[in-house]
Amino acid sequence: MSDHSPIEKAVIDGTAWRNFCDELKSLADIITRDDTPDDVFNRAEGFRYLTRLLRNSLNATMEFSDEEFPDLQSLGHMVKLGADNPDNIYQGCRLNPNYDYKITGNRNSVFYLSFSSISGSYGSNAKMIVDGFIDNGELTVNDDGSFEIIVSVNQHEGNWLPLTSATKSINIRQTFLDRSQEKAADLTIARIGTNEKPTPFTAQQMHDGLKQVGQYMNGTVNLFADWSASFKPDINTLPPADQAYCQSIGGDPNIFYFHSYWELAEDEALVIEAKTIPQCSTWNFQLDNYWMESLDYRYHQITLNKHTATYNDDGSVRLIVAHQDPGDPNWIDTAGHLLGTMCWRWIGASEYPPVETRVVKIKDLLS
Repeated sequence: MSDHSPIEKAVIDGTAWRNFCDELKSLADIITRDDTPDDVFNRAEGFRYLTRLLRNSLNATMEFSDEEFPDLQSLGHMVKLGADNPDNIYQGCRLNPNYDYKITGNRNSVFYLSFSSISGSYGSNAKMIVDGFIDNGELTVNDDGSFEIIVSVNQHEGNWLPLTSATKSINIRQTFLDRSQEKAADLTIARIGTNEKPTPFTAQQMHDGLKQVGQYMNGTVNLFADWSASFKPDINTLPPADQAYCQSIGGDPNIFYFHSYWELAEDEALVIEAKTIPQCSTWNFQLDNYWMESLDYRYHQITLNKHTATYNDDGSVRLIVAHQDPGDPNWIDTAGHLLGTMCWRWIGASEYPPVETRVVKIKDLLS
């Protein structure tokens, strides 16, 4: 082993892997912090949350990290973080601002489509700054739904997503009003001007990849544990979030966010009322667990939006968060949870009116 570099030696003798596993072990200290719920249900979900983040970050680092040969990765519905929007498909990959790329796609019928170039990461500085942005409102699309976007530092005619010298990745949001009726956009990305093939995997990539995964896990879990804890003083209300902070961690520039914490006894319900619905592309509300993971929207109605909600005669909307069905079409199911976080979004809105809440007894609703 004398001819090998220190990094190669660390891979050969397993030191790199052992150090990685030690860092993963330390994540238990975040899940078991004094300010997190200490019951078995929420702790179990917290450790499942770690497995989901780990699965996603290993995949992103080991399989989708080639900046010369990028391939869009989808989060999928079983990887959840940061109040992931149940109406969204999230996609992305790493980029290198020294290269130019082309996104080729077909819009199909998805309601909203946006592309953000991002600098920073949760693992390096707990920031994800939007460097460039383009959405379907600006996108020139052919009659057959096809389009191309050039992704580059230098300005380009037509559809162009700007990069900066600090850009590290791209985030794509596909937002549905009704998943059963809309078809997702078909998207691919490729570097412009190369006919090469990827080089074989190296010890350096393994070493650096494990280190990056460890940093990402630590940064992400701490970030959202801190955020959840910060919501607690506003329990069962929905105040506007710090919008500058939301944007600093990768928020969509077209979205105005409300975030908070909820907790309900078995016989209680949370009534949420938006008395004014502004002109907007859409809005949505979702219920999350303590770890800011959306609840299981495959089997429970934990979210409603502009299209799926039932409105009052005056155009206002009332949602009911409850452990049991109160017989209301706008019931938001807690899916077996007694507490968690929640989010309301105004998307492409002309204004951001307040959202009112109050806690009531289930028996009063039923009567």
